[in-house]
Amino acid sequence: MSWLNFAIFLPILYAVFIPFFYKKVSSVHTGWFVLPIPLVLFIYLTTSIADIANGERFMHTVSWIPSLGINFTTHLDGLSLILALLITGVGTLVIAYSIFYLSMKREALHNFYIYLLLFMGAMLGVVLSDNLMVLYLFWELTSVSSFLLIAFWYQRDKSRYGAQKSMLITVTGGISMLAGFIMLQSMTGSWSVREIIGQAGTLSDSSLFIPAMLLILLGAFTKSAQFPFHIWLPDAMEAPTPVSAYLHSATMVKAGIYLVARFTPVFGGEATWFWIVSMVGLITLFWGSFTAVRQTDLKALLAYSTISQLGMIMSMLGIGSAALYFDAGSDAFKYSSLAVLAALFHLINHSTFKGALFMVVGIVDHETGTRDIRRLGGLMTIMPITFTFAAIGSFAMAGLPPFNGFLSKEMFFSAVLTASDLGIFHMETVGLMFPIIAWVASVLTFVYCMILVFRTFTGNYNPEKLEKSAHEAPIGMLIPPGILVSFVVVIFFFPQTMADYILNPGVQAVLPLENANYYNEITAWHGWHAPELWMTVAVVILGSLLFVFLRSWQNVYSLFPREWSFNTVYNAILVGSEKSSEKLTGKYMTGSLRHYLLYIFSFLILAVGTVIFATNGFVIDTSNDAPVNIYELILISIIAIAAVGIIFAKSRLTAIILNGVLGYMVAIFFVIFRAPDLALTQLVIETVSAALFLLCFFFLPEWKKENVTRKAKGLNLVISLGVGTIVTLVMLSIQGNRLFDSISSYFEDAYKLAGGKNIVNAILADFRAFDTMLEILVLAIAGLGVYTLIKLKSSEGEGKRESK
Repeated sequence: MSWLNFAIFLPILYAVFIPFFYKKVSSVHTGWFVLPIPLVLFIYLTTSIADIANGERFMHTVSWIPSLGINFTTHLDGLSLILALLITGVGTLVIAYSIFYLSMKREALHNFYIYLLLFMGAMLGVVLSDNLMVLYLFWELTSVSSFLLIAFWYQRDKSRYGAQKSMLITVTGGISMLAGFIMLQSMTGSWSVREIIGQAGTLSDSSLFIPAMLLILLGAFTKSAQFPFHIWLPDAMEAPTPVSAYLHSATMVKAGIYLVARFTPVFGGEATWFWIVSMVGLITLFWGSFTAVRQTDLKALLAYSTISQLGMIMSMLGIGSAALYFDAGSDAFKYSSLAVLAALFHLINHSTFKGALFMVVGIVDHETGTRDIRRLGGLMTIMPITFTFAAIGSFAMAGLPPFNGFLSKEMFFSAVLTASDLGIFHMETVGLMFPIIAWVASVLTFVYCMILVFRTFTGNYNPEKLEKSAHEAPIGMLIPPGILVSFVVVIFFFPQTMADYILNPGVQAVLPLENANYYNEITAWHGWHAPELWMTVAVVILGSLLFVFLRSWQNVYSLFPREWSFNTVYNAILVGSEKSSEKLTGKYMTGSLRHYLLYIFSFLILAVGTVIFATNGFVIDTSNDAPVNIYELILISIIAIAAVGIIFAKSRLTAIILNGVLGYMVAIFFVIFRAPDLALTQLVIETVSAALFLLCFFFLPEWKKENVTRKAKGLNLVISLGVGTIVTLVMLSIQGNRLFDSISSYFEDAYKLAGGKNIVNAILADFRAFDTMLEILVLAIAGLGVYTLIKLKSSEGEGKRESK
């Protein structure tokens, strides 16, 4: 296993030791033991920056299920390096921040850091995996671990609701993404992302091309909170602030962005991909910024601002995908690739200023006891350092100089202006809306950024409205956001260095063409005649006016009452589904074992009978069958008599004995058919089963005769005869109509293939190893459940005795 493969599992493996640190070294905050992991990984990844910038790619494969083409293959290129650096770099700062944010006495720190490390490893697995099935495995692991992190304060109803909501939406999208992956494998014959990209030019003619595209986009949109699947992100803000700063600004929500970027070489250049990705991104950009302005909770404001910024990045990836429509050396390709460069640039910028802002809001909440903007104000002189960080982060998000957000926002304006002049996909008409939507959303972004800074830190200080006496945060909580805002400023002055070493390799991974004319210049000044400059000036002027006169036009939100929101629709669907399923379940879950058996056997008769009759599957040919000997007839007669006798048995002991007769007669059949290993297995199982039945039935009441109506008896007779007839006909048809060669010859070579002299053991332990493992797992879970119930019952009994 290479270091790159090991880097994914290091956080997951290290999580095993967290409970030990938590219990044995309780005087030290557990976060100090966790902090070195992301830091070491970040340093390790930085050593690859120069090599990646020089065009190298790193790929390592560990064999997993080679017979299915599923191997643990990692691939590090410019795109995955950007995400991996964010996951480990921001992860380091978040863990450092959490050490001072989370109390050692009040919080279950061992759970928190186990979940966080699990999530970190899963995210690294997503961005570094080359195999689609492995990627999907880690993709769903991010959903599970984020569910645990969001529900960390599970005592709160809102935390549980937010965790459930994020799980339902993202996992549903993940399942659709899995279907898209399977379609891609069907088209290409490979699970490797690299190999699929290599066949990209031949896929568009396939009937599965568009369905695979739509299903993969559904997975990406749900994960990255794109409209209308954005509703899970605000509710996920019930998680602790370090979780919000990590999952919802720098990592988890970027997984959907990564997926779209990674599959742009496969689907890019197609009108369907271009319009869906760019329009969904622009709508999300506008709706997120529009909704953020009305928020009164600081984290809710940041949540909708995150939705807006993610939409901005998504729209740029959609616009940039048009580059694959043009010749790689053309100017059209160059200016289309500008959008991809801007998307990756803003992806990094957003992680820096939004991560800092989440930490700032956490500081405000931690030191004042509230996040309600209506109760805050006047904190600038009391918390000057926090105010400075808030101003830098907010002004960067608003797209003001001298901060990195200004550069990527200017590039965004350039991208939408260029897109409207592409002359493809009817952009000469509909494309004119791109710059308008982008500009309006930017105005609203400016407004909510000003609300975040000035409504929180300026104005009157009202200590009576706060739960705590406000004061500046400890130095430990200020260092992580301080580092992030330092990057916000430094990147503005040295953007080309980042472009040369980080961004350009990423663009080449998204648009992997030889001798391509990429756009690779980032500058803060485009000249007085640049339309981007005047768009920014107009944003500042109109945004300032809207902020100053906010109360005069805020009534516009009354046109969108909360009762008509997407959350209301989601809740209605959830409640309706629960009621409908409860009503439907109540009709067939009657508590009667007889009813359940009737449902199962009736379905068997109808389904199997209908399919086989419709396909003319009943072909009975006994010409090649061996003759039935007298002793076989005797065994069959004994089995039939025992089976009928069970029905008329008047005691449990008689029924058990007759049931044992059935099993032993089957064992004798195995002996006759020269299968001694099966006969031995059958004898052992039958003996153990009979003993267990006797043990269990000893504690049950006497077997009473059931009062069953004639109608019920008649129905039972019809169902039993029907099942017997169907099964008999199927068995006879199998003997007389074999569509495939028997697999028995394969298993006869069990000793050579699996090293087992007993064919039954070889099948169970080797050929069906996964199935057997899952069966054992189910039994283990059931056993743990039974043990837990017994312990709970005994502890409850002891409690009652003590109370007496």
